[in-house]
Amino acid sequence: MDETVAEFIKRTILKIPMNELTTILKAWDFLSENQLQTVNFRQRKESVVQHLIRLCEEKRASLNDAALLDIVCEDVDLFDMKQFKNAFKKILQRALKNVTVSFRETEENAIWIRIAWGTQYTKPNQYKPTYVVYYSQTPYAFKSSSTLRRNTPLLGQALTIASKHHQIVKMDLRSRYLDSLKAIVFKQYNQTFETHNSTTPLQERSLGLDINMDSRIIHENKVEKERVQRITQETFGDYSQPQLEFAQYKLETKFKSDLNGSILAEREEPLRCLIKFSSPHLLEALKSLAPAGIADAPLSPLLTCIPNKRKNYFKIRDK
Repeated sequence: MDETVAEFIKRTILKIPMNELTTILKAWDFLSENQLQTVNFRQRKESVVQHLIRLCEEKRASLNDAALLDIVCEDVDLFDMKQFKNAFKKILQRALKNVTVSFRETEENAIWIRIAWGTQYTKPNQYKPTYVVYYSQTPYAFKSSSTLRRNTPLLGQALTIASKHHQIVKMDLRSRYLDSLKAIVFKQYNQTFETHNSTTPLQERSLGLDINMDSRIIHENKVEKERVQRITQETFGDYSQPQLEFAQYKLETKFKSDLNGSILAEREEPLRCLIKFSSPHLLEALKSLAPAGIADAPLSPLLTCIPNKRKNYFKIRDK
């Protein structure tokens, strides 16, 4: 496929809202249903576009094919950044009157929003703003922590209406590192975060064995260490992890005992406790536990599911 055609198709697809992309591609009728099923439309848009371009190259798309895609797109209401800004600001100003909203557009279809909150009777507090990063044509936005939690529902309403999505997805996921949050939410951490030794074969990596040990013990240790490394790689992948600082688990359980007359067993209210794991780089720390001999492999799914479930706040109750 000619580079000019590839670039034209790429720019055309980038203009299409994600919630309309599948419909338009089917209407275009250039890529088969089987080809479209190979595309993960839950990824970030840049990754989806790259995959679609590869499929178009395989089918050797022509300029006429690209022009047809452009025609199909003409009847669709494309994302309008100016309209988004006006609608977002108008919703907040109608509700609060005194509010300052500033925008800054960046690459990757991201728009940074700074909101200084006021009330009907007080001016906006410029020293305690809320920052929001919204990725156009997706239902995802990233918000800084704020002392004014009462304004969170209004913020969500403004984003939902201005972006023309049915809802903005709420996730129990927090971190100080925006790139890591993006990588988890858009499931790109296996591409974004690269490791320096991923090409080193497992057999060639140091297993930390003492050459003076009995050969049978050396063999047993080697087999076990290889098993642990294999399970760790299968669980976490052979790449660096997104950076999170903690994971929090709220537990509610009933006391269970075979002894009759136990005070705790007769308690109707569940026992509640909070468990928090913290580290400057929690996922990398969890990944290193089994190879370091600190924990058995595999680790509990409650610890390893954080990236896949896209959350680091958990509530666990007895069934």
